[in-house]
Amino acid sequence: MKIAGALRVLVPLIFLLTLIAAGGGLFPAAGQPFTLVNFRGEEVTIHARGLYYWDTVSSAAQMQANDAVALFLALPLLAVSFRLTQKGSLRGRLLLTGTLGFILYTYITMCFGAAYNPFFLIYVALFSLSLFAFVLSMMSFDVNSLPARFSQNLPRKWIAGLLLFAAAFLSLAWLGRIAQTFTADTVPQLENTTSMFIQAMDLGIVVPVCVLSAILLLRRSPWGYLLASVGLVKFLTLGTAVSLMGLNMARVGVPISAVELIVFSSMALAGIATTFILLKNVVDY
Repeated sequence: MKIAGALRVLVPLIFLLTLIAAGGGLFPAAGQPFTLVNFRGEEVTIHARGLYYWDTVSSAAQMQANDAVALFLALPLLAVSFRLTQKGSLRGRLLLTGTLGFILYTYITMCFGAAYNPFFLIYVALFSLSLFAFVLSMMSFDVNSLPARFSQNLPRKWIAGLLLFAAAFLSLAWLGRIAQTFTADTVPQLENTTSMFIQAMDLGIVVPVCVLSAILLLRRSPWGYLLASVGLVKFLTLGTAVSLMGLNMARVGVPISAVELIVFSSMALAGIATTFILLKNVVDY
């Protein structure tokens, strides 16, 4: 009951602040991009408009794509899943936890990756609120009872295969990008960031969780059902966001990897389909 009461306070606050943060990022503004050379000697183009004035054109395109996904996908999912959770739905709780995971991931990256702007404290608040809400939501599950709440028809091998593929792809993509910096006198393509924070989060958290959840699900471990369920919902939102980021970058003339765009888009579609199948196989209420 204490956890439910805390979530009744945290989730509406997260909804409101995400609405403000995402809406502010998409708010139209006039300006003329300009180029400069950063302290590493890399020439970058500054966005020079709106909330993301001091971010590069590439970074702003990615953040605005993420804002659109937060506004038009994550917030509706948050509202619907929270409503279902209030009614005692297991599907609702799984959706809610995965959506909170996406919001947490998003605003960790905004805290450390976006150039300082007037919404900094909103990003910090969302980082903190979604972290505690995510932890509380994870704690709300009776983990040992979860295997019995899923149908025997659940395609565990397919779900585990998707999670392992995601882990392998992220590892190869990000380690390949990092390896490019090992050559002498190479200027890392970091634009206005100080390090590869996305790669650090993905390699340090997302990849291990994908591998662990796949192995535990194949073994029918209770934690495997929980981690895989939450991971799939997160991939549904994150995969959609990354796909839209690539399209938005291409729209503003930023070079993108066609392979990464195709794979991330395919992962997003697979995530949507697999999440639907997983939730369909939940024995609810």
